Amino acid sequence: MSEPERTFAALPPASGRGFARTWWGRSWLQALEDTALDSEQLKQGRRRAREGAVGAVSVRPGRITAVVRDRDGTAHRSDVLLQELTEEQWDRFLGMTVDRAGHIAALLDREMPPHLVEDAAAAGVELLPGIGDLEPECSCEAWDHCPHTAALCYQMARLLDEDPFVLLLMRGRGERRLLDELQVQVHSVTRAHVPGQDDGEKPGRAGVRADEAFAAGGILPPLPAPPPLPPEPGPGPALDTGTPPEPPLDPAALEFLAADTASRAHRMLAQALTPGHQESSAEAELTQDQDAVRMAAQLPGPVITSRLAAATARQPAQLALAVRAWGYGAAAGLAVLEEEWTPDAGLRARATTALDEAWDAADRPQLSPAGPARWTVAGAQAQLRLSADGRWWPYREECGVWAPAGPPAADPATALAGATGDAG
Repeated sequence: MSEPERTFAALPPASGRGFARTWWGRSWLQALEDTALDSEQLKQGRRRAREGAVGAVSVRPGRITAVVRDRDGTAHRSDVLLQELTEEQWDRFLGMTVDRAGHIAALLDREMPPHLVEDAAAAGVELLPGIGDLEPECSCEAWDHCPHTAALCYQMARLLDEDPFVLLLMRGRGERRLLDELQVQVHSVTRAHVPGQDDGEKPGRAGVRADEAFAAGGILPPLPAPPPLPPEPGPGPALDTGTPPEPPLDPAALEFLAADTASRAHRMLAQALTPGHQESSAEAELTQDQDAVRMAAQLPGPVITSRLAAATARQPAQLALAVRAWGYGAAAGLAVLEEEWTPDAGLRARATTALDEAWDAADRPQLSPAGPARWTVAGAQAQLRLSADGRWWPYREECGVWAPAGPPAADPATALAGATGDAG
């Protein structure tokens, strides 16, 4: 079934400093900035997009197209390609979405919550582009992202802010078809749970003695493929027996730990079943303090959260900030919130250059150093923080406290948009 092409009228010139206000729009730009080899080309593309040089944008499966004009009026046809999902991947995505009513509600509200993207990735379906996924084609015949394809990508971030279905169309499914297929899936699942609709019990299978199986090992066929990943972690035990246990045994805490263990096991299994997992490096082991914040972010609850706050020597409000930082960047995000550090001369010089080049002279905000790796925006209640890997983290002042305001970005202007709420 061919998918309809959608065309969006040219957008007016963009004011401000950023081009995305939603986290998925910023993720799109992150893929562009991580892929492009020439930051000067990106800067020129950002300027063209801001000036309104991008014409109407055509979106269809696997490709977006627009005419981008240079300042002298020269027009270039620019395309950006993104790999379509296979039919099998779409089947997995639909099945995963139907199993979680919240995902369907989010799509109907034209939102793309992080959990939808994470659950899709666990099912082997990458919705958002990564490094190298945005492939440029331009009539200027540049081999990398040129100012014209970069301008198209920056403009696309503004469209994605308004409607994440545009990204799903690029991946191969139009809005109407996707919603129709979800409806069919929901009806199928509903019918499968109607009493009397099942096929009855399946006959059991005879067992094989262990010594016989071992002796026949040299002639047996290869083991079957691993079973599919369960759609979600299994339910934890219910320990409320009606009789209070002897102290210090705490049933609520045990239930919490069991549920957290099941969730982590499910995530680890999803990673283990991902192709190429054996070649990836092992995750760094968390400290006790980091793990407490992770648990508070993963399985929140008033009683448990209060105990975790006490265990980490934090007030509940401080733990809430730590949980927010964890949501934006896990252990790295927590370190940016709570640790001050001093970059070496080389990184400091690169950071200064990035701040100088991120904005045009007329749009450049007034930045004041607030520490060795922190800059506060005058009059905006916003702050940029630099991490050791060279990424910029947005912060916003809330009730006299600096709070994380969004995920990191390679470009300070893009990160600052998360702190100011400027869609640019």
